[in-house]
Order: sequence, then structure tokens, then C-alpha cells
Amino acid sequence: MDVERKSFMKLAVGAAGMSALGSWRTAFAAGARDNAVGKAWKGWKPGEFQVHFIYTGVAESMFLIFPDSTTMLLDCGDHAAVTRLELAVPVLPSPARLAGDWIGRYVRRVNPNGDKVDYMVVSHFHQDHVGTPCWQSRRVLKGGDEHTGCYRSGFGLAIEHLHFRKAVDRGWPDYDDPIKFVDSEWKTLEHMKRIYAYLAKRDGLKVEKFRLGATDQFVPLRDPSAAAGFSVCNICANGRISYPDGRIRDICAENGVYENFPSHSYIENMMSLGMVFSYGKFRFYTAGDFSGGRKYSGVEKAIGAAAGRVDVAKINHHGHHSMPFECVRDLAARVYVACIWDQLHVTDDTMTRLCDRCAYPGDRLVCPGVMPVERRRVEGTRAWMKDVPEAVYEGAHVVLSVPPGGERYSLAFLDARDENMTVKSVVPLTT
Repeated sequence: MDVERKSFMKLAVGAAGMSALGSWRTAFAAGARDNAVGKAWKGWKPGEFQVHFIYTGVAESMFLIFPDSTTMLLDCGDHAAVTRLELAVPVLPSPARLAGDWIGRYVRRVNPNGDKVDYMVVSHFHQDHVGTPCWQSRRVLKGGDEHTGCYRSGFGLAIEHLHFRKAVDRGWPDYDDPIKFVDSEWKTLEHMKRIYAYLAKRDGLKVEKFRLGATDQFVPLRDPSAAAGFSVCNICANGRISYPDGRIRDICAENGVYENFPSHSYIENMMSLGMVFSYGKFRFYTAGDFSGGRKYSGVEKAIGAAAGRVDVAKINHHGHHSMPFECVRDLAARVYVACIWDQLHVTDDTMTRLCDRCAYPGDRLVCPGVMPVERRRVEGTRAWMKDVPEAVYEGAHVVLSVPPGGERYSLAFLDARDENMTVKSVVPLTT
């Protein structure tokens, strides 16, 4: 990391300028002329499948709305990202609130069900995805001194705004699959167990283990008849991958991860939950921080074949030296979105692979939650910059909307610098 920091800062001093937006300029310009631009976002429409990539600058979090208004909060982290100093990215809307607070408030603004969320999903147990008790106080109930037992971080802060029906994670209840979970220095499992216990008492929360290969674990709950053609397939968890033909590969065991990897904390990335959401012709892929790193790239190379071609993909592991050529080739997405909290996310090598037309032909759009001025000074002349929309430069929530049939979809970029939900650009696309 020290080498990467020095290299980055050396480049920052010596580079300047930006390239043109190239083949996407026309699409961006059309989006900037959309009637919604400059106005408050109008919200979810019945029958739409939506994914909100919520930008805070310190955490990963996605809020999903199924076509029948069933909802899912997939990750809600908190992280001391500002301690990254020159490598920190803008904390938005401001550092005045913690990430879980901003996320909970965002969800209440866009949720058709107010403060009620159907699914709480933990992709894996890292603080930037769930929060940590290590540097936040426990919550004291208003009007009294009774502790909830929950720490005001990540999910533990979001629950001050939201109520949940069901939680799903990779290890409930024993957390010994495939090996015994060793809680990291961030005590993330302890954190989530406290939250589960409190929500079970307050909301009647049920907790269950993610079922690899299942297509019936995440389903429309509010009006299934209004969600024809919608489904969710669980494709990876606990170091294993499920393929469409029914095969299951223990990909981490095959790659010698458990015997050779020195850090249990990093192994946790490769335990991430992954899913493919389908709605008619449209397909969306997400898999937490599923990655193999440079040494165990075979782990991540396998995931694309299991997912198959998709229209939109969340970038693995924030784009930090992730997304090998084989994964990009097999996903062949038109749009990639990353939840980032560091200048070393969506690294140059990752961006180069995502935009490589040798992997597959055609235009594509790569949308990190922010592309700060430091990165633009350093890498503004990189060929891949033409595939990054200007709408994300200063920080944006990216909202994917898919109407019934899935033959078309759109991306709306909402200004993350305040809570006004101002539309910066809209890009319409077809499957």
C-alpha cells in the first residue's frame, strides 16, 4: 500500500489534463437535456426494478426495489476512510453525519414503503459493508437509559431510521462454513449479532443463511403478480460458485486459498455473496468484494462464467485490482458501477480491463460513485476516461431503473452533495 500511495502521489504532481468523452459524448449530452435534469428525482414507479448505488465516500451500500415494491438493503457499512488522508475521497453530503445515518435517510426518501424494508442482506463481514463497534458508542434509547446493544455504525445506525423483516448472511447461525469465522479486529460479526438480536425484539426480524444456487430465497413479497419475469439467483457464497447447469465448484479450495492465504480478513472478501437479478430480458450482477487478488486471480476469473452475460454489473471489490479479463469477457456488461471510498479504488488496471474492446465489442459506461479531481489530474488522459460520465466526477448516487419487460433501462445520476436528489444526467439504454 505504501508503494501504491507513493506512485499515486508522484503521478499526481506530474500529470494534468483530461481526455474527451469520446463515443459516449452524444449519450451524455442527450442525458443532460432530459426533462428531469436539474429537478428533484421523481421516484420509483410500480412495475420498475430499481437499484440505488448510494454514495457516501466511506462505505458500500445498495438499495433495491423489486417491481412489486419489495425492498432490499444490500450492505450498509461505515469505515474510517477519512484516515486515508490524501487517498480519501469526498465524504458526502458532509462529515456531519455518519454513513449509516446518511444511508438510512436516503432509503426513507426513495422507499415506496416508508421506513419498512423487507430484506437486510450482508454480502460479507467487513466494516465498510456492515459497520463496526470499534469506534462508535452504543445507542441509548430516547427518553431513557436502556441500551439497544447496537453500536451507531453502518447497519447499527440505519436501524434508527428503518425496520426490517428478514436478514440474510453467509453463515447464520454457526458461522463455520467453510471454516470457522474468526472475527476481525473490527468485530463485525459481534456487531451484526447485536443488531439481529435487537431487531428480533423490536421488529420480529427473522435471520437465515444464504442458500447457494437458490432462486426462491429473495422473491417479491408484496404483490408477486405485479413482478412477472422477475427473479434472483444466488450464484456464489462461502468460496463456492453455483453454475446454471447445477454444478457447484469450491473455487477457493481449488485455488489453495485456505492453506496459503495469510490473512483471514482477506479470505472474507472471497466468501462474499453474489446474485444475478433478472427482469424480462434485463440482467444485473453483484458479488460483494468477491475477488482473488493478484495471487489468486483464478478465484475471480470463474465468477463471470457462472453469472453469464449481464447488462449491468457492480464492479467486484470496489475495483481495487479486480475484474480480470476472463470475468469482464464473460459478463460483457454494457454498464459497470462501483461503490468506492478510496482513491485506490477502480484502479487503472481495473479500468483498462473493463474498457477493453478486445474482451467484447461495443460501447460501455463505467460509473464509480466519484472520480475526484486528484484522479482526473493523474489519469485524465487514460483511454478509459472516455467511458466515465462527467456526472459522477463530484459524487453521485447512481440509480438503475428497469421497466417491465427489461427491453430498456436507464441510469439516473443524482447529486450526492446534498439531500435534494437533484438529477444531474439521465442515460437511456436498451438490452
